[in-house]
Amino acid sequence: MKSNRLIFSIIAIVSMPLSAAGIDASINAAIQPLTNILSSFIFYEIEIFGASMPLIVLWLIGAAIFFTGYFKFLNLRGFKHAFQLLRGDYSRPDNEGELTHFQALSTAVSGTVGIGNIAGVAIVISIGGPGATFWLIVAGFLGMSTKFAECVAGVMYRKVNSDGSISGGPMYYLEAGLRQKNLSWLAKPMGAFYAIAIVVGCLGIGNMFQSNQAFQQFIFITGGDSSYFLDKGWLFGSILAGIVGLVVIGGIKGIAKVTSKLVPFMTLTYVAGALLVVVMNADKVPWAISAILTEAFNPSAMSGGMLGIMILGFQRAAFSNEAGIGSAAIAHATVKTQEPVTEGYVGLMEPFIDTVVICTLTALVILTTVYEPAMANQGIQGIALTSQAFSSTLSWSVLPLSFIAILFAFSTILSWSYYGLKGWTYIVGESAWAENIFKIFFCIFIALGCTINLTAVLDFSDAVIFVVALPNILGLYILAPAIKNELANYQKRLKSGEIKNFRET
Repeated sequence: MKSNRLIFSIIAIVSMPLSAAGIDASINAAIQPLTNILSSFIFYEIEIFGASMPLIVLWLIGAAIFFTGYFKFLNLRGFKHAFQLLRGDYSRPDNEGELTHFQALSTAVSGTVGIGNIAGVAIVISIGGPGATFWLIVAGFLGMSTKFAECVAGVMYRKVNSDGSISGGPMYYLEAGLRQKNLSWLAKPMGAFYAIAIVVGCLGIGNMFQSNQAFQQFIFITGGDSSYFLDKGWLFGSILAGIVGLVVIGGIKGIAKVTSKLVPFMTLTYVAGALLVVVMNADKVPWAISAILTEAFNPSAMSGGMLGIMILGFQRAAFSNEAGIGSAAIAHATVKTQEPVTEGYVGLMEPFIDTVVICTLTALVILTTVYEPAMANQGIQGIALTSQAFSSTLSWSVLPLSFIAILFAFSTILSWSYYGLKGWTYIVGESAWAENIFKIFFCIFIALGCTINLTAVLDFSDAVIFVVALPNILGLYILAPAIKNELANYQKRLKSGEIKNFRET
């Protein structure tokens, strides 16, 4: 209880109105040079037949293609079994772990489904046209294989703490994989590198950016420029930080209890609304599908031709579902199972839900309502375009859409609080005081995200998050044979009936 009061006391202090308008400018000025250096490295672009592609996207997509072939298109073959696992058909209540398969999936999905699905897709379509949607779907499909590998490795090399809690993720399987290759001298430093990067990254992409976007949507639904809360980001931020604090104090089980209820509600609500718009504009669906397929292979398509829109689609998918980042493996490592492969099956559903379903539906909503090629020059982007698309058919949808966006931001904050926490405890060790220090720090940044404009900090965070893809995917390549052997052994025992389906028995 003392730690709870401490958390909220500190939040209250730092969330007071900041009169010094130059604070954010000073911080930005200090951070900007480092941000520029890191961004120029991680997002370095190469020319491919006249189109620019960031090397990090090539790294992510290359891995996704490799693992899709390496596991013989398990992203297609594994659907049925993934659903069986989510239903609990093969679950034993006495299995070691903290979360059910469904809770782990909900927690991980809450970290990826969010503003990017609503706003990011709109930006891609406005720039690249309908054809970018096709490559977004392809990249999402391929990313399922990377998620499979990450989640299997996350369970294979997880650590069971003395109190029964679980710690896992790329920092642990990076360390283990490098030791297997007789690179012990590099194992711990690489694990620590990932852990430090995920801690720094979570404060931006999974914290300040989300709280800022939530605040902006809240201002919109409470009156816009005339809203009482327009200049009270400190108040909104402190309330949001307090709510998050109440949830994260309960650890991964507390987070999972919220996300397992919130994520299905948000996802189903958004999908239902999107389907309603598409059905009401059913006469335009054939054109939309035709445009997606034809423009995807059109040499004279918008934004650099076929290759240009392919890159746009791949980039949006990679940034949306985070396949290759390794964050989801941190949550999936905590699942109640004795079979690492089971969590790989469950994990591959994430890019399908995030990219193949939600991003595609967002694209169809836009294409069947307000899309026109000229909008690329009109400056209508992001959530404003998606809102316009929904409201063109459902005039009452703007407020619900904004509310859903706030909930998406909230759930993303919850998931990333856990990812950052596990990175932190990997560095400093597992203890109650270490966890409370991080939770306090994390909640402070939530309030700051609504109060000051730390553009350079957010840009730095974005770059750091994608830096972790370099060691993470390298670790997955090293562990690929071990993961494949684990998969073959599991499938053999599943086919023979050694692994029992409790629903059937």
